[in-house]
Amino acid sequence: MKKIAVVLMEDVALFEFGVLAEVFGVDRTDDGVPAFDFRVCALRPNEPLRTTSHSGVIAPYGLEELADADLVAVPATTIRDEYPEEILDALRAAVDRGAILLTVCSGAYVLGAAGILDGRCCATHWRYTNDFRERFPAANLDPDVLFVDDGNVITSAGTAAGIDACLHLVRRELGAAVATRIARRMVVPPQRDGGQRQYVDLPVPETTGESLQPILSWMVDNLSIEHTVPDLARRARMSDRTFARRFVAETGTTPLKWVTTQRVLHARTLLEATDLGLEQVAAKSGFGTAALLRHHFRRVVGVAPQDYRRTFQTAS
Repeated sequence: MKKIAVVLMEDVALFEFGVLAEVFGVDRTDDGVPAFDFRVCALRPNEPLRTTSHSGVIAPYGLEELADADLVAVPATTIRDEYPEEILDALRAAVDRGAILLTVCSGAYVLGAAGILDGRCCATHWRYTNDFRERFPAANLDPDVLFVDDGNVITSAGTAAGIDACLHLVRRELGAAVATRIARRMVVPPQRDGGQRQYVDLPVPETTGESLQPILSWMVDNLSIEHTVPDLARRARMSDRTFARRFVAETGTTPLKWVTTQRVLHARTLLEATDLGLEQVAAKSGFGTAALLRHHFRRVVGVAPQDYRRTFQTAS
């Protein structure tokens, strides 16, 4: 992996472009990192391109540089109904000849528009999930993960996940030592697994009419006690069967699964904002034991509680 071509177009996101430039465009040969031939390309080279931050950027190279690039990368850009056909053709040609394609955040839309993601597993920012699926139903979108490595096509979620995807690719193609050197210079973790979930808030569902909202709020305020369907049904003044049916209709899941997720979210807050031990966090969030906390936390969030705390703790 020697030649890297980054494709820019109007309304490019500077930070996501900067991720690619930082990983592949900085000369770190003095630290044992191989030199990359980094080319920034556009449909019309040397013409200013608008960015999402209302500034400008110029790409000095044209799309012909994609013809022999080992890696073709597409940073985030404003989502639109159509993308320049010349760019889509160049991307199709690149993947057909075996080049590696990598996208950051909404850059996945460009590959989707080119048909490159049809039948492939892929990722993009969680907030685009519904729109992306509507536009590209043939793509197999995983809305939770940080990035997806589908052979010669790698797609990633929001900004920081783009760093993870780039370092993963470096590690895959050039080895862990090179990836670690780049990460150390960037002062970022050398590895976050792609399967780690994007950190998305899961609030109490909004409900309407004669809803279960009072019951849901009471459950959140009393996570440390056991919640059974009969007990909740009595509180709601319904039969067990009616309550269970209404609960699934309003929340999309069962009472047990719902309260477990709320407990995980409360545990997540405690891990971020306190220095409580895992047993204490487990007790306060309703899991009872650290073992149960670890099990459910990893299932919902995708990482162990200790790893989450190391990354996100804000307590002094």
